[in-house]
Amino acid sequence: MKERLLKYWDSLRSSFWFLPANMVAAAIVLAYSTIALDSLVELRGWLPDGSWAYSGGAEGASLVLGTIAGSMVTLAGVVFSMTLVALSLASSQLGPRLLRNFMRDAANQVVLGTFIATFVYCLLILRSIRRGDGLAFIPHLSVSVGVLLAIVSLAVLIYFIHHVAISIQADTVISRVSIELINQVDRLYPERADREGTDSAGAPDASQFRAAFEDEVRTVGAAGDGYVHSIATDDLAALAKEKDLRLRLERGPGHYVVMGCPLVTAWPADRVTESVESRILDAFILGYQRTAAQDIEFSIHQLVEIAVRALSPGINDPFTAITCVDRLGSALHRLVQRDLPPPYRYDDDGVLRLVAPAVTFPDIANAAFNQIRQHARSSAAVTIRLLETIAVIAAAARRAEDQAALRLHAQMIVRGAREALPEETDLREVEERYLSVGRSLRVPPAPPVTRSQPTGA
Repeated sequence: MKERLLKYWDSLRSSFWFLPANMVAAAIVLAYSTIALDSLVELRGWLPDGSWAYSGGAEGASLVLGTIAGSMVTLAGVVFSMTLVALSLASSQLGPRLLRNFMRDAANQVVLGTFIATFVYCLLILRSIRRGDGLAFIPHLSVSVGVLLAIVSLAVLIYFIHHVAISIQADTVISRVSIELINQVDRLYPERADREGTDSAGAPDASQFRAAFEDEVRTVGAAGDGYVHSIATDDLAALAKEKDLRLRLERGPGHYVVMGCPLVTAWPADRVTESVESRILDAFILGYQRTAAQDIEFSIHQLVEIAVRALSPGINDPFTAITCVDRLGSALHRLVQRDLPPPYRYDDDGVLRLVAPAVTFPDIANAAFNQIRQHARSSAAVTIRLLETIAVIAAAARRAEDQAALRLHAQMIVRGAREALPEETDLREVEERYLSVGRSLRVPPAPPVTRSQPTGA
């Protein structure tokens, strides 16, 4: 249930209408409140001559409010047009998957909401103005508030122009994605690792594992197509204990599934009723695109996409790629020091109930480095920065499998540089950075195998 609510909240945050709609609702409440206050002021005669409030007649009040309302509609159109231009630039140069970050930008939503809310406020005040000798009503305070909102809207317009100019810069976009990635690391993996070597804590007895999943099982297939946004593992573990089941998740967050594709393998099969199958399916939240809810590779792929586009021949911007590598290094440096959760979940009695797809640092490192390494073979600057980043991460690595993964990536980077870089000076610098990776790992680095050498050399 919590995961489904989080999905709806993320959809609302990513929408361009939610915050402006709330601001319009606030403008409606403000309009009726100021009209009621104006009626009370007129009844009691509390408005003295020469006060700061509007003191003109009904025609002047209508003209002022009409002018403000018309201006707000024009400004809202300008904001909408500038937003579309920013989205087009971001999509073409940084990647279409980065549009989600612009849609989630609260500043753009607040600016649009300010103009629309001011427009709605002025319309509601306009309809309250009455002309005539005996029934005349001029909302002096309300008109003054409308003028104040118009001044605020002009200030917001100036801020919006500055904000758009900043937000479409590559460094700003990369920084925002990096902050989201680091926050995701802190949220999903809060525990710091305090052990060295391979972590096998929580691994079940081999015979117990085989007994659960080599006998008669029942497979629960997906009810639709889409990406797995999140999985309510706590609900699945509670369900497994309640029905005395053992469940193995066949798909994890970020995986794409088609209808009927196996999601969960349950044992024993005779205890998986239709109601149990329905509860299992309810624990999987599917969507038409990947999100960062439980999928750490989603934010990593966003940075990788920016770097790969920057390294394409049409753009050829190694500086942007280097910035992405730096930001990936910050996240992986934190992650390599965290204690990744084991895939096995036990109940209070120590009975294995749930086996989830394992999330390992080597897999995440592959997602971060593979594509950039493949596209940066002929770029000495990006290759050198990749090795420098790996050296920084390696200095904090404690688990043997993490160190092996970093060493492998360093070897592949050097091998690619030897095949693609024609300049000997560049190759020497790459070799020096490769040696620094070995020093960070506190082991002598194995020489990378070149294409001309036999594999066993």
